[in-house]
Amino acid sequence: MSIRVRFAPSPTGPLHIGATRTALFNYLFAKKHGGKFVLRIEDTDLERSDSKFEKDILEGLQWLEIEWDEGPAYATTNYQLPTTNYGPYRQSERTASYKKYIEKLLAEGKAFYCFHSEKELEEEKEKLMEAKRPVLHLCEYRTMDPEEADILKEAKPNCIIRFKTPAGRKVVFKDLIRGEVSFESDLLGDFSVAKNLETPLYNFAVVVDDHEMTISHVIRGEDHISNTPKQLLLIEALGFKKTEYAHLPLILGPDRSKLSKRHGVTSVNEYRNMGYLPETMFNFMALLGWNPGDDNEIFSREELIKKFSLEKVQKSGAVFDLQKLDWMNGEYIRKLSPEKLYDRTKKFFPENYTLYPKPYTLKVIVLEQSRLKKLSEIGERTEYFFRPPEYEKELLRWKDTDYEEIAASLDVSIKLLSNLVRFNLNSIEKMFLEEAEKKGDRGKLLWPLRVALSGKKASPGPFEIMEILGKEESLKRLEMAKTTLRGDAA
Repeated sequence: MSIRVRFAPSPTGPLHIGATRTALFNYLFAKKHGGKFVLRIEDTDLERSDSKFEKDILEGLQWLEIEWDEGPAYATTNYQLPTTNYGPYRQSERTASYKKYIEKLLAEGKAFYCFHSEKELEEEKEKLMEAKRPVLHLCEYRTMDPEEADILKEAKPNCIIRFKTPAGRKVVFKDLIRGEVSFESDLLGDFSVAKNLETPLYNFAVVVDDHEMTISHVIRGEDHISNTPKQLLLIEALGFKKTEYAHLPLILGPDRSKLSKRHGVTSVNEYRNMGYLPETMFNFMALLGWNPGDDNEIFSREELIKKFSLEKVQKSGAVFDLQKLDWMNGEYIRKLSPEKLYDRTKKFFPENYTLYPKPYTLKVIVLEQSRLKKLSEIGERTEYFFRPPEYEKELLRWKDTDYEEIAASLDVSIKLLSNLVRFNLNSIEKMFLEEAEKKGDRGKLLWPLRVALSGKKASPGPFEIMEILGKEESLKRLEMAKTTLRGDAA
């Protein structure tokens, strides 16, 4: 069987982590089996759909290199999509197909016009809820003669089209993750399929699209399980070939409720802006609900494609662990060469970093690389390399030392540095450590020295900082620290 899967987001909001995980699992499944990954934009909700959200979706997928084999053309697409007979790939451009199949159902008496007003339907819903009965609509118009319906349409043009759900049926399907799942048709009601001949609703449009694009497997979130029996009934009524279904577990927040904005950032492109690497996000999301069967957690794209299988997707929800994401991002950052890290951190550096030669900035990057969890941290961590530090003089104090002792300590550092002939890391470290040992407490010399150089409570060691700043700039900052101690402008 030819494997064809699809990711079908609605452009009604930014690309969400949950939706991206769905796209990723479809992509991995297709690549594992040599199949096709299709991107389809479900934009039939014209009021809420927005081109800016479609842009966000496409850019997010491209950033993660989840490349679609077929899908909508897009200005920033950096790979050539093949010409196929399955498009167009935006539902708003597929009206003719929907109309054809809606007319087929109406002509065969499998669908009908419902003339109930929104107010009537809402009142019915409230009564059912009060009576604690299933909220479904068994429509009295399902048996109306089509000719009578055509006449009534003139008086009530705001009618909708419903599917005539067969009574007393058990709708059964085998979920590739959850096993056999069944629903009673009597609990579905006569569900709506279109607002009119030109405006299909979700369940109907999905069925038509999957058929015409010859989708073999529908891999989606478990929140779509309740839609599956309706879609299966439509598939049967239209005479389409059944697809295979696999419903992925929900992604949960730390409190084990469905991941949402109240848990923090949920948009993929926000994680990009926060300084997470695409390799990290790809790897991390692959493990949200899927386990390769071993203790490894760092995988290349090729390894994930080779190992992935729906059989190892879990049924229970997957917790989005931000601490684990930070750890994994740090691991990936450490794998980058200084040159690649330089390219990826450009937008996060202080604005004036371009005034400094590239070799200087590369040294700064190497110094901080092992400490980074996110690319965005590079700016705050390294700002003192690109501008003189500002700090309160109290920060120079080591334990209970007074300002006179601090000033004396700074004078010693200035003298040592001035007399240093060979300016390299080993020479700097050897000279200052020998002097620090004489004091019996290294902190008396090294703490004021490090603060004077960086202006920070926590930073790399003073020797590494001095080697990058250079002898002249280091001496200048030590003199500035003495000025700060005297209470003058820093």
